[in-house]
Amino acid sequence: MATLQLSRPAANSILLTGPLHPETPPLALMPLLAELFCHQPSLRDVMLDTGCTDEFAVTLVRMGIMGRRIATANGWRLGCSRAVFWQQPQLWLPTPGVSGVATEYVMSHGRRHPRRAPQPQGVVYQRYLPRQGCTFTLRVANIRRDLPLFHAWMNMDRVHRFWTLAGKREAHAAYLQAQIDDAGVLPLMGEFDGEPFAYFEVYWAKEDRLAPFYAAQDFDRGCHLLVGNSRHASKGKTIAWMRAVSHYVFLDDSRTQRLVGEPHIDNVRFISHLQNQGFAKLKEFDFPHKRAALLMLEREVFFEQHGPWGEE
Repeated sequence: MATLQLSRPAANSILLTGPLHPETPPLALMPLLAELFCHQPSLRDVMLDTGCTDEFAVTLVRMGIMGRRIATANGWRLGCSRAVFWQQPQLWLPTPGVSGVATEYVMSHGRRHPRRAPQPQGVVYQRYLPRQGCTFTLRVANIRRDLPLFHAWMNMDRVHRFWTLAGKREAHAAYLQAQIDDAGVLPLMGEFDGEPFAYFEVYWAKEDRLAPFYAAQDFDRGCHLLVGNSRHASKGKTIAWMRAVSHYVFLDDSRTQRLVGEPHIDNVRFISHLQNQGFAKLKEFDFPHKRAALLMLEREVFFEQHGPWGEE
């Protein structure tokens, strides 16, 4: 591609200078940006001063690889902020997200909402966590593979306290199958280095029971979760997976501007964790089955202040 010279005009920024080969494909810059941003959490900006053509500069910005272009005497200087870099879905989503799905409205259960795409299959998000020295993965739940763990976890006293779904294997199979069949929900298993440790239900808020309690937007999403394997309950891993799940949800659909949660008001520890990761507590309210807290994380807040670079 090129031999670029690295300098630091400021403590949290990097400037790369040198000519790029005229036939350099735009995506060839992604591994370079990944090497810089993924291993330097405090890095906020990478500038590329290569004297490239206007056509190449426009292409990079329109593709979202770089965030801005600045005219110089030698051509164009390109800038990529930390927030822009971490919104690159092709780096962490093995299957395409749903940003490109056309918006067409339908009615279900008396609610008008965008038609949702069918659920994906297999791994939907994967990222190596340098500080933890392991790989975090989200994959779509599978009855045959995951029912034994799901059944065991739901019957744990600490899980039943908030999910109230303790019961027989057959009931859990029916519940899990219902989530798999519902386009408004995405049931996921979270893994560290291939070992399942948690279950996540990512849902579209507009179709959820939460919708009547706040002004839900078309692409707001929420997440119910449980951690079944306490072997991965360290503070560092907890922060890492919380940020990784938020990262996945925002990457899956660029139209999603808000991530919401409605934990039981008694789950003080979890609410505190969410607030430490950028969620704002908006209010308390009453579901028929519990008193809950409404929390919300905005896309801008996440990528500017609480993104996946902060794992500890």
